Amino acid sequence: MRHARGYRRLNRTHEHRKALWANMAGSLIEHEQIKTTLPKAKELKRVMDKLITLGKRGDLHARRQAASQLKQDAYVAKLFEVLGPRYKERNGGYTRVLKAGFRFGDMAPMAIIELVDRDVDAKGAADKARVAAEEAAE
Repeated sequence: MRHARGYRRLNRTHEHRKALWANMAGSLIEHEQIKTTLPKAKELKRVMDKLITLGKRGDLHARRQAASQLKQDAYVAKLFEVLGPRYKERNGGYTRVLKAGFRFGDMAPMAIIELVDRDVDAKGAADKARVAAEEAAE
């Protein structure tokens, strides 16, 4: 029997997994599409759906719960100001996992996880802004 086997441990401690989900969820909120291994993407989907549900609720308690899981306040702000209203009418299924072949080095199955109805311009926007600011400073 497989009781109490509700999630993948991914050969990491609880603290390491908690930090992993915080970082990956923040990256997904920022870029709205990331590439990772298939098992990590499938577990991140569970984490992200719960965070977006908090963003849809929008009250102070939900904001504090999301802030306790995410690393940066900018991620929490985007979650509640952009993603929450975007998915207000959708009843779950906020993320999509697409298989993306195998990694060259170790043949690990790769996947692309993205937000449904994502903003295509969000991916790499922060990097483009940073490069433009550096060029303007020179």
